Amino acid sequence: MEKLNIKNSILIGFTLFSMFFGAGNLIFPPLLGAQSGSSFLLSILGFLLMAVVVPSVTVIVVAKHQGLKNLTDQIHPYFTLVFVTLVYLLIGPCVAIPRTASTSFEMALASLIQEDNRMLFQIVYSLLFFTLAGFVALKPNKLKNLLGKFMTPILLILILIVFLGAVFLLPVHIGDPYTRYASSPVLSGIVDGYQTMDILAALNFGIIIAINIQDLGIKKPKRVTIEIMKAGLIAGMLLAIVYCATGYIGMHSSGMFDQVTNGAQVLVYSIENSFGSFAQILVGMIFFIACFNVCTGLLSCCAQYFQELVPKVSYKKWLLLFVIFSFIISSLGLDFILNMSLPILSIMCPIAILIVVFGIFKKPKQIKE
Repeated sequence: MEKLNIKNSILIGFTLFSMFFGAGNLIFPPLLGAQSGSSFLLSILGFLLMAVVVPSVTVIVVAKHQGLKNLTDQIHPYFTLVFVTLVYLLIGPCVAIPRTASTSFEMALASLIQEDNRMLFQIVYSLLFFTLAGFVALKPNKLKNLLGKFMTPILLILILIVFLGAVFLLPVHIGDPYTRYASSPVLSGIVDGYQTMDILAALNFGIIIAINIQDLGIKKPKRVTIEIMKAGLIAGMLLAIVYCATGYIGMHSSGMFDQVTNGAQVLVYSIENSFGSFAQILVGMIFFIACFNVCTGLLSCCAQYFQELVPKVSYKKWLLLFVIFSFIISSLGLDFILNMSLPILSIMCPIAILIVVFGIFKKPKQIKE
């Protein structure tokens, strides 16, 4: 097979989108819409620049160099070892993976459980969540079958339902912009897009996307690179559509909020007032699917990278180690994870942006056929 057909190209693009679109991607656009109000259009343009264009360009640049290692090796091999390993640990078992279980629990079940029993239920939930995600990640070349064919379409349908509910079932109350959106809406949107931290994930997702492309019969490295680039464009378009839709939900009811600071509150408000008793089910399903998709993709990426770094330890053993470690970290709670990660991420993301700029202008090594 020389290239993927349209159906499989879309499938791979959906798979990449599912690996990007987690809880943070759900929360930031509605918050932006609620805070920017009548300045929503300018704000979302800034957000799309940093949360869609930059990650999509990152996927394309890394694909052009046939992987992050080939790109960073041109800076220095020791830099590759330190930086890439740190990135995988951050987007993996130390921060991002544990956060998927903690966030999905907070949004799906926490409000239904008494405070005294919440810790126990969270531990049980995390154990089941990571067991299931680890089982799915056992076959990284098959992620496209679950994430691309089933989970992502279901997630997109649920988000569409929420969007239509806001448009047709809620009154329009567009408020004035406040906080930083009142004076600099575009810059504020860029800052919010930066906080998704998707550029770090974009540096590394190619390793699993390439495996899934090869599983469809594409073997030549140059062709795999082209297919990864196509997937990056498809995923970017999907992200832009979903961000605009969820951001619009916040803008649509922005006049109803008084200094809102949490995007989850905006989504829950819209869903509860649109769908009543079905609200908790919708919220739970959306956050569970989004977090589970990201968790599975990250587990696969991290296990694959460390198996290549230390070949004596198998993929399955690395996967088991990351599942156990992520479960332990997630049990410490969402607040602990967020407080621990923010200072580190604030340093790593600017470095990642510089690497992407370097990769844009640096001629890649010769790609072997």
